[in-house]
Amino acid sequence: MADKAITPEDQRLLVEVSDRIATITLNRPEARNAMTKRMRNDLCAALRAADADDGVDAIILTGADPVFTGGVDLREVAADGVAENPDGNKRQAEDPAQACRDTAKPLICAVNGTCVTGGLEIALSCDFIVASDQARFADTHAKIGVIAAWGMTALLPRAVGKRMAKEMTATARFVYAEEALRIGLVNHVVPHDELLAHTRDLAAQIVAATTPATPATMRIYDDTDGMSFTEAKDVEEQAMRNWAVDTDDMQRRGLGKRS
Repeated sequence: MADKAITPEDQRLLVEVSDRIATITLNRPEARNAMTKRMRNDLCAALRAADADDGVDAIILTGADPVFTGGVDLREVAADGVAENPDGNKRQAEDPAQACRDTAKPLICAVNGTCVTGGLEIALSCDFIVASDQARFADTHAKIGVIAAWGMTALLPRAVGKRMAKEMTATARFVYAEEALRIGLVNHVVPHDELLAHTRDLAAQIVAATTPATPATMRIYDDTDGMSFTEAKDVEEQAMRNWAVDTDDMQRRGLGKRS
């Protein structure tokens, strides 16, 4: 996958691949990275392309400063004359949060600023979240009079617990970076100027440790989310029985040798 912008004429989505890491950047800062239908479709395509690329082991999703994103471009929705909904004919864009969840390779969200509503659903759909100390998070769906459609009510309580999720939705208040770390919404908080360097270092650790078992195991985590321990363990055992160990790869990595 060559380094390129998915939409070269307006550069709204940037994709760069280096050192087996694909970095996808929402690049519409003048509109606070509000995502048009085209951007959402391009993001889904970029995620699928990175996931299918044999030269990529880890993916980073971020936004151009000063914000991550608030999700859909509400001006575009208003211009359509009808809000998008899962069953409506006006829905002409894919669900980027689902595309994040469908990605088998480890996907890290580097949240550089405000991350609200649909943007929060996208971040929660990634495997890890690294937040700038300038990041802040909120769910404003109810405040603006809409019901979430990208998974908020399933994703948020799994991250922070049902009581905190209800509080965030009912108040629409901002949760700032340090609180987000404390309540389990994010994995790490780092100085803003170090965000991408820290995230790339995390991705590089993934690259160094990646084997074919890595995306397979990540998929087990996702597939067993919400199951009982017994159900989840059964899924794991079935996957293990069907797994063919690559002994040649183990030898190349120097694993399995006696000290």
